[in-house]
Amino acid sequence: MWEAFLLFRKKRVQISPDFTTWLANSLNVLPVVEAPLTFEVARALTSLRVPHDDPADLFLAATAKAFELTLITADRNLIKTAGISVLAN
Repeated sequence: MWEAFLLFRKKRVQISPDFTTWLANSLNVLPVVEAPLTFEVARALTSLRVPHDDPADLFLAATAKAFELTLITADRNLIKTAGISVLAN
């Protein structure tokens, strides 16, 4: 949700009618489970080589690795990241 907000704020995605309403509706409709920032996520950062140092992308990649999740993304840099499961969107 943090990444979605940052993209919305940068006007890279359009969300209507507004971000707060979209977020509330999304959380009611989608089976969202929050992944906490844990020691394992922080430790996963040390083994990842993301092609750039965007903090949000590092957090997403490390979370995917620590919880053995598949990251769905259109971000070319994340798609190139070794050591995580990625589904290019």
